[in-house]
Amino acid sequence: MPKNKIIGKNKRLGSTKATGRDYSKEKEYQSSPARKKYRALLNKANRKAKTYGNGDNMDMSHTKSGKLVKELQSKNRARNRGKK
Repeated sequence: MPKNKIIGKNKRLGSTKATGRDYSKEKEYQSSPARKKYRALLNKANRKAKTYGNGDNMDMSHTKSGKLVKELQSKNRARNRGKK
């Protein structure tokens, strides 16, 4: 078998053989009005905290009470990634 041959099990339309993920569903979810509004809210908070686009590796993170606080991007995104 060649080294760089891609092996995948998912044959659905919109998925890639390398990952087996269906990106068409993700695209539909992320382009919904609710997700756009949510992203806009987080971007606004990042701009207000002066951490948007300045390369400081900080993000706005949600606390349990619903407040937004500054936190390292790596810690915030690692904690909130989907568990399998």
